[in-house]
Amino acid sequence: MSETLFELGPYKVCMWNLLALSIIYSIAFILSRLIHQSLKKYLIDNNIKLEGRKTTLLKLSSQSVYFLAAYISILSFKINNNHVSFTDFLNYKIVESKQANISFFQIIIVIGVFFAARISVNFMKLYYNKKLRQKESFNPSTEYIYVQTTKYAIYIFSILFSLNLFEINISLLLTGSAAMLAVIGFIFQEVFKDMFSGLVLLFEGTIKIGDIVEIRDSKFKEPVFAKILKINVRSTQIETREGNVFIIPNAKLTQEYVENWSQNNELTRSTIFVTVQYGTNTELVMNLLKQAALSHPKVKKNNPIQVRLRNFGENGLEMELLFWCDNTWDINNYKSEIRLEINRLFNQYAIKIPYPHRHLVYDKPAETKSENDYENSI
Repeated sequence: MSETLFELGPYKVCMWNLLALSIIYSIAFILSRLIHQSLKKYLIDNNIKLEGRKTTLLKLSSQSVYFLAAYISILSFKINNNHVSFTDFLNYKIVESKQANISFFQIIIVIGVFFAARISVNFMKLYYNKKLRQKESFNPSTEYIYVQTTKYAIYIFSILFSLNLFEINISLLLTGSAAMLAVIGFIFQEVFKDMFSGLVLLFEGTIKIGDIVEIRDSKFKEPVFAKILKINVRSTQIETREGNVFIIPNAKLTQEYVENWSQNNELTRSTIFVTVQYGTNTELVMNLLKQAALSHPKVKKNNPIQVRLRNFGENGLEMELLFWCDNTWDINNYKSEIRLEINRLFNQYAIKIPYPHRHLVYDKPAETKSENDYENSI
């Protein structure tokens, strides 16, 4: 049990140390769960609801046990390392060279920095949530852009601070890795293109969360209608009308033809095409089409509803019904309901929608000449 298994910095680790570590972290896990459940039960019993910053503090209070467990774990190594102090452990150099100096103390500081960065991001989310929601012109997409920008800035600062703490020469690192960076850039050029497109989407604001877009991709025969759910650095989550969630590269939204319905006017004009038989009373058809559109509650009655003769078609008179309604995700459902009303009115007034006509011309094959035809020709 006392034999050295491996070395951790200045400490020689034996089976007793591993046993002590397992006991310490098991107790820490149980205490953390007990503290969290006790606080939660206390809040429920007293009808106290926590929101925002208080919820974050509650999580920190239940997880703070692990910080104490980490300190006790290091002290437990003195079981068989009496000559090594805690200060010796912190100052022990894991890596020592001209390019970098890394000690346990620096590693602990870096862990603390990233933990503080995570807490800072959560508090900034709460701050933006409270500050922006007070405005009448509140937009969730604006809040998302602020949060994402702040998160990237905090983590970039944390990375640069960590490199400086490890005494790593960043300029030398970049200069010495220029060839490698060029190779990586060539291999992952699509990834970098998507990342740059993601930054463009976040800062430019032409497409935001909740927007309804029409994506026309050369790979698809028909345009894709989707709602923007989330914009990440490299990819974007969209939801189609069928309820399917897709993850597409950001470059699709910056390089393909994309129509943003949400940035258009609040109203949009829609068109329904109808064909009726030649000889039909066109005035009656126009009135019935207008009646069908006016009967729908989503059609704007104050905006003009027009019916036009679009063309003298191959099978009949091609009419088009134009109406205005809300620029909405359910426009296809509205069109379907109006078409059903048109069909009902046409049946009521005996107006026929013609079937496509196809004329087949049969060419009689040339008959073989008989002997009489041959004699007559002579």
